[in-house]
Amino acid sequence: MKFDRRRLRSIHIGLSFLTICCFANARVNADEVVVLESDAARASIAVAGGGLIELRFRDHDVNPLNWSVTPDLEPETDGRPHLRGHFLCLDRWGPPSQAEQQQGMPFHGEAARVVWQVNQRPEKGAATTRAAMDCRLPLAGLKVDRELSLDGSALTVREQVTNVNPRGRIFNWVQHPSIAPPFLADTTVVDSSAQQGFVQDGPLPAARATAATWPRVQIGKQSVDLRRFIDSGDDGHDVSSFIFAESAKLGWVTASNPQHGLLIGYVWKTRHYPWLNIWRYRYRGKVAARGLEFGTTGYHQPFPALVVQRQILGRALFEYIDTGETISKSYIVFLARIPRDFDGVAKLEYQDHQLHLHERKNENPRRLMVAVKDWLD
Repeated sequence: MKFDRRRLRSIHIGLSFLTICCFANARVNADEVVVLESDAARASIAVAGGGLIELRFRDHDVNPLNWSVTPDLEPETDGRPHLRGHFLCLDRWGPPSQAEQQQGMPFHGEAARVVWQVNQRPEKGAATTRAAMDCRLPLAGLKVDRELSLDGSALTVREQVTNVNPRGRIFNWVQHPSIAPPFLADTTVVDSSAQQGFVQDGPLPAARATAATWPRVQIGKQSVDLRRFIDSGDDGHDVSSFIFAESAKLGWVTASNPQHGLLIGYVWKTRHYPWLNIWRYRYRGKVAARGLEFGTTGYHQPFPALVVQRQILGRALFEYIDTGETISKSYIVFLARIPRDFDGVAKLEYQDHQLHLHERKNENPRRLMVAVKDWLD
């Protein structure tokens, strides 16, 4: 079965009329949030859609995760969850098949379209603030349990997905953090430990020798450095996907804005999330969003196409979950203060309950340290 990739890319995010009808009962107070605070930082999670919509230092006005979907991507409907901040893509990343869409399955799955239940309101301990929430995905037949713990400027997120279907099934699980202005600007730099990859609208690489190498990709006739994203250019969006070295136990991605003296980063285990997907979006002539997405797939296609392709660059494009099975994954999102002449991150290491971020600089590189008391499972 062949899929028109140009047609699919024309709506990176979208809802069909049937999808809107399917989730018509999901009317909630769009402003209801779960707020975790430490002595250093504040994190806010929307009950409508479960998105992490704020992570900032308490004494800093800039929130990197303030993105909200624009009307050309998807019209907002009052009282219903909409895509914003860092949302969860489950049970898929990207479009449903035509048949699934007719049955109401939304783009990127249901997790960001349903109302989450708060099981544990934020409780602040001696050093850690904790909360818990869950949701059910009626069409996918999956249940999601999420635990959050905020220590200093590091938020550890643990999620469990349980298959409540009477049968096993394939699925995907992708984290979709999107940064936006004012944090996202011409001066913002994105760094990662990613290696080989490809552009979604380009040819699939047959082997690593034919793959793009982070951070450079070929988009149309233009060679693009994905570390920077500037205003000059046409409106629209593109997605590039990358894998990590076989020996890499950790994957990471950071975005730095020296003008605001601020860095946001994510770190995870590559056995949980083997793919990094970079989404770039211009709207009305300005940079509007960058997705720093990491997950179980790097192919932005419906499941029938994933089953045919199976792997790219030696990495699987989906996972399997048996009936009644529960799978757990975790990640950490963190903030750091940076000097105004910071050149970005060359390397990230974890040791002695600290993240060590080494500056991308040939002479006298600086090192940032972020305390992490609640490490990855």
